[in-house]
Amino acid sequence: MQDVIIIGGSFAGLTAAMQLGRARRQVTVLDTGLNRNRYAEHAHNIFGFDGTPPGDLLKAARAQVAQYPTVKQVSGRAIGISGEPDNFIVTTAEGETISGRRIILSYGIVDEFPAIPGFAESWGKTVIHCPFCHGYEVAGTRWGLLYSSPMSLHGPVLYANWTDDITLILDGNDIIDEERSKLEKRGVRIVDGKLASIQHDGGRISGVTMEDGSQIGLEALYAHPRNRPSADLHLQLGLETKETPTGIMLAIGDMQATSKPGIFAAGDLTTGMHSVTFANNSGSLAAMGALQSMMV
Repeated sequence: MQDVIIIGGSFAGLTAAMQLGRARRQVTVLDTGLNRNRYAEHAHNIFGFDGTPPGDLLKAARAQVAQYPTVKQVSGRAIGISGEPDNFIVTTAEGETISGRRIILSYGIVDEFPAIPGFAESWGKTVIHCPFCHGYEVAGTRWGLLYSSPMSLHGPVLYANWTDDITLILDGNDIIDEERSKLEKRGVRIVDGKLASIQHDGGRISGVTMEDGSQIGLEALYAHPRNRPSADLHLQLGLETKETPTGIMLAIGDMQATSKPGIFAAGDLTTGMHSVTFANNSGSLAAMGALQSMMV
């Protein structure tokens, strides 16, 4: 019987594992190795490690966690989960069954790329979602923003910290005249047509082509594709969720507790603000929440 089973071994999961390992608790971490930011060449805004490739960060973290003898890291996918506090059962795709007192869900989310040629190939390089994560490297260049929801209209105001050359591509959507006027007064160019393809060289974009054949020169394109949890274990458990502009997240309370006793969640599953720093913080809180719940 494990004290805690952590499902997902990226930044949130490994942070939780280290915290619990230092508390000398028996922990199993199940990980598929498919961290969401594997597409990015570098991770930023990480104190002391700014600009480090995500894979290097995870490799170092796995090695450090491995130094704690009570923590077991397993390469595998959890496909089934059931039970209650002090008697949860997790089943893996490999047929293994693991029992545990508490659960931490940190399996992250998957981005659902639109079927636009060049989008997937450029994702995490110059087709990006967060100016704080990637904006500095393309500051002062021509930026595009692909409209996905009314939240997109807030982007150009924020992006003005990095560039004064912004094109909003509505991709066939409509916006009210008042919003259009506000953006145009800020110097934002607005293109009404649908995006057909992205021109790039190894993920470095040079522009986009619209369905009508017109072209727009760009060095960066901001996009917010729909995303979904990378597993369905929260559905199996009947956990409460919340809707975000791009997908769903798990509803959490104090110390990352979910709507069911004994189950905690961390990382991109639990917030619409996605970054390594936020993931580390939530992983630490989830570990403390799980630990405290076993002490009552």
